[in-house]
Amino acid sequence: MPELPDVAVYIERLSALFGGQVLERARLKSPFLVRSFEPPLSAAEGQRVLGFRRIGKRIVFELTGDLCLVFHLMIAGRFHLKAKGAPLAGKAALLGLDFAEHTLILTEAGSKRRASLFVVRGSAGLVEFSRGGLEVLGSTQADFRQALILENRTLKRALTDPRMFSGIGNAYSDEILHAARLSPVKLTRSLSDAETAALHVQTQAVLRAWTERLRAEVGSGFPEKVTAFRPEMAVHGRFQKPCPVCGTPVQRIAYANNELNYCPTCQTGGKLLADRGLSRLLKADWPKSLEELEELKAARREAASPK
Repeated sequence: MPELPDVAVYIERLSALFGGQVLERARLKSPFLVRSFEPPLSAAEGQRVLGFRRIGKRIVFELTGDLCLVFHLMIAGRFHLKAKGAPLAGKAALLGLDFAEHTLILTEAGSKRRASLFVVRGSAGLVEFSRGGLEVLGSTQADFRQALILENRTLKRALTDPRMFSGIGNAYSDEILHAARLSPVKLTRSLSDAETAALHVQTQAVLRAWTERLRAEVGSGFPEKVTAFRPEMAVHGRFQKPCPVCGTPVQRIAYANNELNYCPTCQTGGKLLADRGLSRLLKADWPKSLEELEELKAARREAASPK
């Protein structure tokens, strides 16, 4: 799912390419994309773009006529810059927005249609989309701590909860916690003042660094390769690959459609976090440390080798 750095760069390039232009036509291929009824999407046609803004992970098109288009790309939704009038080819294409020189096409990979578009009137219509989470960039340490201890959650859950923090998801939460050298399952209210300060600093640093990296990558073009898995990341999506700090193989816990990635040496004092499914299966045999994990692997290799 595109998170704060990705959405910020989307908005910068959308502003540069479409700011002040008239939305000539909205071509809707998938009616399931639009989740509102009044005003209709057709009301946006002929309106001029006043600007773009981010609400959490959502992208808002502000138009004349007191209209706003609110897009939530979810996991697989992506924008693509095409020549004007480009066809909505393939099953993934959901919507085409035609402007004077280009067409902006929204696609969604896979068969599940989770991306959404709401057409609303004015700033009052945007209120429902704000979950109330703290905008970390520019926040004070006091503001950060207040948001952090709103509930006694694990750090991973807290950072990705839009009621607590705005715009942070699965990928960058892994990177933030690795940079702060904190366990993803440590409880928010158990952090020391020093740990809270480190987490605040690293949250801002990671989000800024990745926004700058993505901005430089896109340049004057358009972000066509938005992904949560990048080889430059320290731990996210890097299961069994070496931690860039200490060389320890990155570990993970998979749950639902997400995964948690961490370095045992840098973040958990060498301890392995229990994977809910595997720990139930292995019970007392679940390895508690890297050393026990290697011993378990060696034993399995020996048992599987021909006698």
